Amino acid sequence: MYMNKISRPALVAATIGPVQSVLGWVIAGSLWPGYDPVRKTISDLAADDSPVQAIQTSFFILGGILSLVAAVWAGSLAMPGRIVIFLGGLATFGFAYFTTPSQDGHSDLHRIFAIASFVLFSAWPIFSMRFTKSAPWVLRPVGAIIATIGFTIISLWFLSTWTNPDATNVGLVERVIATAQTTYLSVVIWLCWLHEKGK
Repeated sequence: MYMNKISRPALVAATIGPVQSVLGWVIAGSLWPGYDPVRKTISDLAADDSPVQAIQTSFFILGGILSLVAAVWAGSLAMPGRIVIFLGGLATFGFAYFTTPSQDGHSDLHRIFAIASFVLFSAWPIFSMRFTKSAPWVLRPVGAIIATIGFTIISLWFLSTWTNPDATNVGLVERVIATAQTTYLSVVIWLCWLHEKGK
């Protein structure tokens, strides 16, 4: 049975989440002269040789915390979906801790946690769906499946771009999916809350 369980901490996290995600790489990137957000990834801002490493890393950590808050207090989502979101938050801490050593190098652990994060934040809608007719449409099977398919497509687009050494737009593609993922989770939480308030 669907229950009214969006709590205030989830609403706060949903409101702050997309804003802080974009602000992080905008602020950090603007403080690094010559940084190209189209060609360079967000992780490059948090690399060991980055002059703004502390700034971007702090935003990564904030994003991970907000994901955990959403997972715990967005009770309208089915429990498997909340677990997936929680794991996504932990993966965020993982790629924040295991940094890329330089602009020209890479860290296998950073890549593993980053890929895990993109996969988990692409899959949570289908694990969060509710089958009862009293649930909002975003949690019903059609909405959840369409969202998951959409995120899977753009995640594969990013991963194929990220692993292509000749790609010149990996930063842009990463920002598209990162913004889409954080924004969609926030929209779902707010729509669920409004649905519950309207009952």
